[in-house]
Amino acid sequence: MSNTCIIGLQWGDEGKGKIIDVLANEYDIIARYQGGGNAGHTLVINSEKFVFHLIPSGILHAGKKCVIGNGVVIDPCLLLEEIAGLNKRDTGEIGNLFISDRAHIVFPYHKKLDLLIEKQKGDLMIGTTGRGIGPCYTDKIARTGIRVTELYHKEYFKDKLKKNIEEKNRLFVNVYNAEPTSWEEVYKEYSDYAERLRPYVCDTLELMANAARDNEKILFEGAQGTLLDVDFGTYPFATSSNTGASGALSGLGVPPHRVHKVFGVMKAYSTRVGSGPFPTEIEGEEGDQIRAKGGEYGATTGRSRRCGWFDGVATRHSVRINGVDSAVITKLDVLDDRETLKICTGYRSGNKVYENFPADLNILSDCEPVYEELPGWMADTSQVREVRGLPQNAVHYIQTIERYLGLKIEMISVGPERSQIMRR
Repeated sequence: MSNTCIIGLQWGDEGKGKIIDVLANEYDIIARYQGGGNAGHTLVINSEKFVFHLIPSGILHAGKKCVIGNGVVIDPCLLLEEIAGLNKRDTGEIGNLFISDRAHIVFPYHKKLDLLIEKQKGDLMIGTTGRGIGPCYTDKIARTGIRVTELYHKEYFKDKLKKNIEEKNRLFVNVYNAEPTSWEEVYKEYSDYAERLRPYVCDTLELMANAARDNEKILFEGAQGTLLDVDFGTYPFATSSNTGASGALSGLGVPPHRVHKVFGVMKAYSTRVGSGPFPTEIEGEEGDQIRAKGGEYGATTGRSRRCGWFDGVATRHSVRINGVDSAVITKLDVLDDRETLKICTGYRSGNKVYENFPADLNILSDCEPVYEELPGWMADTSQVREVRGLPQNAVHYIQTIERYLGLKIEMISVGPERSQIMRR
């Protein structure tokens, strides 16, 4: 038995959803462990596009159990929309969806507060998606959150919701000069959501424990990327959860020895959505060209992604703290028309060159990247299906990244389709 954790090694959008979809047939359970509707996994299957924000990417595979763990914050409206979309297409295995009764719920007041707080920050905005994720996690830590299980105790749910909204309304009216929220409307709306979700809700801790007992293979699905981790990313320009491999333990209630392999996903270049330091960002026409060819627009917000050269310093940081065993490189084909490529191997700040990823945002924001330049391959790789068919310079580029990160790249993706991936 070998359970595998799939994580992003950059700032998210690395193509984790596609890799999970490709690997799903080898596993019995695909389990999402953190994040919420701020994440977006995009799959392209036979030219048909699927975008999942909450449902695990293995849902398109027959007979696979798909778990939304306790570490995920759930927007019921969004989740029900995804379920309805799959039912309409008659493509998903919705009967195999399991939702943790311990997961916390995102409410309209979380989304409202998210946008009000962000607006007030002005130039210091972190680039939130406005999906209410941060405020929901805040309530969770403050022990005022509402979990899935509490939706089914009507009077308790009503009382707690009323108190929460009364508290939030004091902020809305007195601090942000905004309209208050009606707790009666929210109660009615979410009581309906609760009944519609009831068939999928269960004790996922028991489900995962039984899976371990029965030697079922588990694929742990992370959202966002390690560089957005609340502890190890570019804080405060980060998300509100632990996006790395450690998040799988608390986000699903599994012991450490149940994670046997950590598989990292990274693009052949770097991207970032929203604010925050991005040392290798490419300004101007060249960055625009990469963005256009790579389709670098957020699956959740549609916002343009900032594009940059491959950041070896940041990615090696992710490899180290996650104990990554091997990796996949995606979107290699986006670099097909680049005459020269760059890999960042250090950050120069003042008289010092940093080879490890610093916590200090002042260094990250003002540093000058130290680059190793490599020749491009100037050839179409999107039709290549075996590694031996790649141009020599493409192979050299991959080998240089392997050597710098100290790990093996097992898979190479040259397009969005399932068929456009090769194994080494």
